[in-house]
Amino acid sequence: QVQLVESGGGLVQPGGSLRLSCAASGRTFSSYVMTWFRQAPGKEREFVAAIKWSDHSTYYADFVNGRFTISRDNTKNTVYLQMNSLKPEDTAVYYCAANRLTVVHIVSRFYDSWGQGTQVTVSS
Repeated sequence: QVQLVESGGGLVQPGGSLRLSCAASGRTFSSYVMTWFRQAPGKEREFVAAIKWSDHSTYYADFVNGRFTISRDNTKNTVYLQMNSLKPEDTAVYYCAANRLTVVHIVSRFYDSWGQGTQVTVSS
């Protein structure tokens, strides 16, 4: 239904910043919830942030603690995750995910469109 392509991952030092992008295509997104999840080696996939396309409502996992910002660019059909003050614990594959929802969910099974993931490595 929606094709998602992540980009912007890479290697960054602790305390550094990185901006991830998720380009969406395939249809309109007015009724969609767009999210970021991440998965570190040996750990379960966890919710990071979400935004409702229609009203710009946002939601963040507790561990973000003000360090990350999710945003959108309607003209480019793109969702961003600006990550600041990165820690080694943030190292993971980051995925964007979407579904046609009216309520934000933080469980991955509610989302039926997924990108391929982009690797973020925080290390000195």
